[in-house]
Amino acid sequence: MRSRLIRVGAFILIITILVLGFAGCKEQATHTEGDGHDHGHEEGEAHTAVVDGVVMCTEHSVAEDQCGVCKPQLVGQLKPGEGMKVRLPSLESTKIVNVQTAAPQIGLTADGVECFAEVSFNQNALAQIVAPVSGILQSVDVDLGAKVEEGQVVARLWSASVAEAVAKAVLTHQTLERERTLSAGRVTSQATLQEAEAANNAACLPLRTLGFTEERIDEFGHKPQEQVLLEVRTPFAGEIVERTAVRGSLVETGKPLFLLADRSIVWAMLQVPETALSRVQKGLAVELRVDSLPDRVFTGKLTWIGPAVNERTRMTLARAEFADPDGVLKDKMFATARILTRQTENAMLLPPEAVQYVEGKPLVFVQLAGDLFDARAVRLGVKFNGHQEVLAGLEPQDSIAVTHTFALKSALLMSRLGAGCADD
Repeated sequence: MRSRLIRVGAFILIITILVLGFAGCKEQATHTEGDGHDHGHEEGEAHTAVVDGVVMCTEHSVAEDQCGVCKPQLVGQLKPGEGMKVRLPSLESTKIVNVQTAAPQIGLTADGVECFAEVSFNQNALAQIVAPVSGILQSVDVDLGAKVEEGQVVARLWSASVAEAVAKAVLTHQTLERERTLSAGRVTSQATLQEAEAANNAACLPLRTLGFTEERIDEFGHKPQEQVLLEVRTPFAGEIVERTAVRGSLVETGKPLFLLADRSIVWAMLQVPETALSRVQKGLAVELRVDSLPDRVFTGKLTWIGPAVNERTRMTLARAEFADPDGVLKDKMFATARILTRQTENAMLLPPEAVQYVEGKPLVFVQLAGDLFDARAVRLGVKFNGHQEVLAGLEPQDSIAVTHTFALKSALLMSRLGAGCADD
């Protein structure tokens, strides 16, 4: 509260200095002849004079039709690049109010559509690992957060139906081997051999679907006392992000055991305003920011735009993909996204505080002399990375007021407070 009062007090002091300075111009000549402040005319004396064919404002030593202090009402008619002159009370005025100047910066800027977004897993790299058959979980081999490879065993399940199927497959395989031996000795017919092959294939087919190989089935034939366990494996490499599997629990067919995600690529679901749909298309670059990482920007690409507009929010759902090799983006994170619709490398940039508005028209103050500024109309572009883009009205070599510009705006509008030219 105290710092705020100090700022308010400083602002009032600045305005008071400017008002008193301009008011003083009415009463006495404070500058020597020729220094641009010829304010020594008597009351009732005309404040204009013709110099070299130009009607000059003798109050502020500028052309009368360009004197912004005398004619602030003309500011609203300015086009980009046009300006009105603002003469300050003295050469020390800019130092008193601490107005600093700088040339425009030249750099990269981008126009875009701002959207709210929510981070989500890449649905194309998300898999729910379920129990393929009913049974009892004999082991759980991974935990939450585990990084797994494709085909890695994450759990082992005992199932009576699988054990029965394996026993049947072992028996049919042994029968097949016997028939092959008999067929080689011409003891059995070819038809009998074919029937044995068909029976073996029928018995092994469901086991192959569950991941059993013929070699493994043969191993059970040589080790009849070994417990038959079904190995649950991962379909691709990734991270275990959910786990419901508990060792010793009875599970039904299709019961979720784990959720596997490849987090190297994430999605962001964007809410695109209906009014901006004509500016966006698939393939545009998208910038993503989250509150927990304020200094980091993720760059991705727009991959899908929804076919409908929400009737309540007037938003369309869109999707962008972002690389996240470090895994710092979390599912369900709220974020802000910017769909880049235009990029310019050599844009003219100013601090936002350099711009003031009069009657809704953006102005900047270009310093022409120590106490003389040009209140110049400009055409603005976008705000990007803390800078304001200027599309028209300035030159790269212009010296622009970048601090305390409200004091200059106040000087421009002084006549509305009764501190303009003596005859106004």
